[in-house]
Amino acid sequence: MRILRSADYKRMPWKNGKGETVEIAVFPPGANVSDFDWRISMATVADDGAFSVFDGIDRTLSVLTGDGMQLSVEGRAAVLLKPSSAPYTFPGDVGTTAALTSGVISDLNVMTRRGRFTHRVTRILASGETTLAAQGELTIAIAADEVRHDADLLKSLDAILLEKQDRPVAVHLDRETAIFLIEINPV
Repeated sequence: MRILRSADYKRMPWKNGKGETVEIAVFPPGANVSDFDWRISMATVADDGAFSVFDGIDRTLSVLTGDGMQLSVEGRAAVLLKPSSAPYTFPGDVGTTAALTSGVISDLNVMTRRGRFTHRVTRILASGETTLAAQGELTIAIAADEVRHDADLLKSLDAILLEKQDRPVAVHLDRETAIFLIEINPV
């Protein structure tokens, strides 16, 4: 088990240059936006517009804060994503646009290279004592609020990384909090 601190996340411009992303984790380590096998990041979206295209990538998007956004993915019906919505999975290599419903939002983005890795993102609501366990080869848990693990306080958006051989981890949440469980598996 490892703790990833949000203060240590790497900031970089979006692939399309129209914003900034905060990289939580990437594989292989040090990979850039064109050669990663998997990547987990967050972004602040302040304007309507087109998403960057990522050839051969599957994506899952979750809204963390703000009112929400209407996501339009080529070949699919538009979907309204809010902080209470289930994570939304779509191909990263088709035209995708977003229209904000009412002001700035922040989102969580998980991407895997098709044919090498798969992923699943689950949003759960938890409070009090909660046990987190690895669901696959690698599981990353990100909470929208503070979480206590033993004597360690994890701030909002810090992450717990669990590999399949790691024991389950008990955490304590003072109030009901959304936790995003990101499962990554090799093909």
